[in-house]
Amino acid sequence: MAHGWPATGPGGTRTFDPSAAATAATDAILHDTLHGTGRGVVVDSPPGAGKSTLVVRAARELAAAGRRLMVVAQTNAQVDDLVLRLAEKDPELPVGRLHSSDPAAYDPALNELPAVRTSTKAGDLTETAVVVSTAAKWAYTKVDEPWEQAIVDEAYQMRSDALLAVAGLFERALFVGDPGQLDPFSLVGTEQWAGLSYDPAASAVSTLLAHNPGLPQHRLPVSWRLPASAAPLVSSAFYPYTPFRSGTDHGDRRLAFGVAGDGSGVDRVLDEAAESGWGLLELPARHTPRTDPEAVHATALVVRRLLDRGGVTTSERADGPAPLSPDRIAVGTAHRDQAAAVRAALTGLGVSGVIVDTANRLQGREYDVTVVLHPLSGRPDATAFHLETGRLCVLASRHRHACVVVCRAGVAELLDDHPSTEPVQLGVTIKFPDGWEANHAVLAHLAEHRVRWPS
Repeated sequence: MAHGWPATGPGGTRTFDPSAAATAATDAILHDTLHGTGRGVVVDSPPGAGKSTLVVRAARELAAAGRRLMVVAQTNAQVDDLVLRLAEKDPELPVGRLHSSDPAAYDPALNELPAVRTSTKAGDLTETAVVVSTAAKWAYTKVDEPWEQAIVDEAYQMRSDALLAVAGLFERALFVGDPGQLDPFSLVGTEQWAGLSYDPAASAVSTLLAHNPGLPQHRLPVSWRLPASAAPLVSSAFYPYTPFRSGTDHGDRRLAFGVAGDGSGVDRVLDEAAESGWGLLELPARHTPRTDPEAVHATALVVRRLLDRGGVTTSERADGPAPLSPDRIAVGTAHRDQAAAVRAALTGLGVSGVIVDTANRLQGREYDVTVVLHPLSGRPDATAFHLETGRLCVLASRHRHACVVVCRAGVAELLDDHPSTEPVQLGVTIKFPDGWEANHAVLAHLAEHRVRWPS
């Protein structure tokens, strides 16, 4: 257990102090980053644990210590977000935004920040304390001498071949990422490298640790996003070896409705989710097309009723209740065609402004309420894609208040009747927990909050 977790409550009982735990973990990470002698420091972060906050603080402290710093992120959106966060925390810190020559290569809001300089060439940014760019851009960057320090953000989303392409640019690095997220994406088959120490499709962190097992490893122990109703399930189902706790307690957050339910299955599952944080709207068992019309309609109807009933949230972030607006609701799916079908259904119901996207695109994002179309709903088989642990983890961990899952009955039986057909590959570290076990754990919990529809 990380130092700083225990605290003494009334009567000498030991209670969990989330702020103390988070502070102790952050202090240890920064100490190893600033004063360690190894080539790297690895930090595992559960959903909503303040990963971006850590990256921004580490960048500012490294810059204050006079270290030349480069920051590597995986997408342009992540890079722009980090630059904006750095400018917000330290408006006078000179930050360079290295970008491609493509039109609209970066957020135009960066042009309004006086201490931020943008360029397509690293040589133009040598006077800035911090230079931020994507791994793809860094891979084509040449320098006379390496940066003293690097921070690699979303390191578990980075393939090891991308790390190899930039490793010569820095002397030491802080790697920060969420091990429960989706594995790095590849457009080509990678079976021929499976089990090899230089597998280019493996994550940057797994390959780094395979070759440098003695590097300091830390974890952030508190999720500030997930409520007390969700953190225990997500932690046990997806992070069994790196457990975490919620930064809030039961009762700190509340979802309520200004309009009473009408007794329908959709309203009953919303009431269940408001009360417990979870809801399962279960449709009759049936094999369906991927864009199951009935499940898509049910998903859209859940969102429509969330808005019609005047959802209101109360949390530690606000002084009083706040209306549940469409932009604070997200719908998560496994496939893009499912997301497109849900968007069309929402349009048909007169709903706009709700985020509807796949798990891949929802990574790193946060909402008050999420509605999830289960990846295995209505399927006749359980493929490796639909069983990928990270996919379900992302879908189940985007919310601050409640998550409603729409799924056809029969998934548990499907898992039991459909053993994995993926070939066993020698030398490949078995990912634990696997998708089969994680799905069973989540389904077992959701069964306690099930509402059958139509009913």
